[in-house]
Amino acid sequence: MRSPLSTPAAIPAGALAGRPQPVLAAPGGIVLRPWEPSDAAVFLAAYQDPAIQHWHTRQPASEAEVNDWFEQYRRSWEQEEGASWAVTRGGEEVLGRIALGGLNLDDGVAGCGYWVLPAARGAGVAPRALAAVSAWALGEAGFHRLHLSHSTRNNASCRAAVKAGFRLEGTKRSEAIHSDGRHDMHLHARIRGDD
Repeated sequence: MRSPLSTPAAIPAGALAGRPQPVLAAPGGIVLRPWEPSDAAVFLAAYQDPAIQHWHTRQPASEAEVNDWFEQYRRSWEQEEGASWAVTRGGEEVLGRIALGGLNLDDGVAGCGYWVLPAARGAGVAPRALAAVSAWALGEAGFHRLHLSHSTRNNASCRAAVKAGFRLEGTKRSEAIHSDGRHDMHLHARIRGDD
């Protein structure tokens, strides 16, 4: 049993799960929405991309497994542990994925992760989606700090983080395993009140 906090929780239990996962809009017709079963094929195909395979070592093997992941995303929202959105053009065409994970409602802290399909890269999709999630999380949802990590060799992810207002805080040495071995990881964060 957890001991009670000596300070109020940043986000009261039930504040997120008490309402549906939001649909969020970003400039350029980008819409972030919860995943739907009809997205399974494009989600699975994304993990056939060499870059996504390289940077994301956990990969689904079938559409059935993808749908299991989608169900886990739904449960994570209900249990206030995480949120995953399909990044889409106008709510239809899937362009990528963005997620919040490791939600700590007591401290108001969460981690971010994202990928973008090859055809949508270079158009600012990731930073716009990350900025939209950040505005919601640090505003209406009540979080105080969001953080993300990426390989020091993943320049595209670094650019997306910086464009979305995530400041580089440091390097975590040999923190993560990718397809070619251990990588140092950059830590970026954005806190409520950052410009």
